[in-house]
Amino acid sequence: MARVHNYYAGPAALPVEVLEAVREELIEWAGTGMSVMETSHRSPEYDAVHNETIADFKELMGMGDDWKILFLQGGASLQFAMVPMNLLGEGRSADYIQTGVWSRKALKEAKIIGNVCVAGSTEQDGVFFRIPKQDELDLDPNAVYCHVTSNNTIFGTQWRQFPDTGGVPIVSDMSSDILSRKLDVSRFGIIYAGAQKNLGPSGVTVVAIRDDMIEKCNDGLLTLLSYKTHVDKNSLFNTPPTFSIYLVGKVLKWLKGKGGVDGIEKENAEKAKLIYGTIEGNPDFFSTPIEPESRSHMNFVFRLPTEDLEKKFIAEGKEAGFIGLKGHRSVGGCRISAYNVNGLDSVKDVVALMKDFAAKNG
Repeated sequence: MARVHNYYAGPAALPVEVLEAVREELIEWAGTGMSVMETSHRSPEYDAVHNETIADFKELMGMGDDWKILFLQGGASLQFAMVPMNLLGEGRSADYIQTGVWSRKALKEAKIIGNVCVAGSTEQDGVFFRIPKQDELDLDPNAVYCHVTSNNTIFGTQWRQFPDTGGVPIVSDMSSDILSRKLDVSRFGIIYAGAQKNLGPSGVTVVAIRDDMIEKCNDGLLTLLSYKTHVDKNSLFNTPPTFSIYLVGKVLKWLKGKGGVDGIEKENAEKAKLIYGTIEGNPDFFSTPIEPESRSHMNFVFRLPTEDLEKKFIAEGKEAGFIGLKGHRSVGGCRISAYNVNGLDSVKDVVALMKDFAAKNG
């Protein structure tokens, strides 16, 4: 069977080169006579992979020695609780900016734990079609952190410029756009991301936490819910998801071979120009509700003139080898989730599909 164009929102596509390398090593890895899945997480062979993956992630992110990298489980959803559990408490509060479903879920968890404020929201009738402007935010200069979701997979919006928090550390869920563009990491205190969109397979969450944020973390927490536990043991307090971490390491090497974040950001911008240009170039057939300055370079949401045409487009796309073009069930329509692995050639192909479909059905 030929490989398809995988545009699922997540778990998402992995580089073919990575899958081929994993296939070669699946039975016998690194001279151990066994798979990495069978190797002890205390072994020197696995330890080398673990630490090299940390080093490559820090290099690609531009992070120095003042950052610690953790490999945890539970997805971004567990981080919605771990962040406030570790950082909120008596006399502390945090700001949360609402831009979509996942930021709303993060807020819900934080409210259970401590004092939080909604510093801004663009919700209208249950939907979010833009990122708030700076002058719409009511930020607390004394907040211990400001939480944002950098990219919104369901609604197709993205923080193209992060808010000016006046020095308050930003804590960001970057599950769907991690390592897709350059960042000034000095503005962030914690960055976390489920791996299953841009970093690797599901099953591991990468958490980057700055040293000064670790110092602010509460004591007396349940052992596995304390960042200090995982920092002290280099994510090896309990058995980590070793195979997923190994795969993240492979993807990071692939990304470095693509020119790193500089190279991938340039390609992602070209992909976005092609897709949005096709939507705007066919205004009688394609439309998107997302304001231009808020448009995601990862998840492209759009509508066709009727739901019947949308179903037909999705069905014909699947027949042609384009998988995952259906929009999220809560908003309908169509969606192209073009993460780092979905290269420029693939996007040119899906754009050709869009143009051909519009010509035949417009």
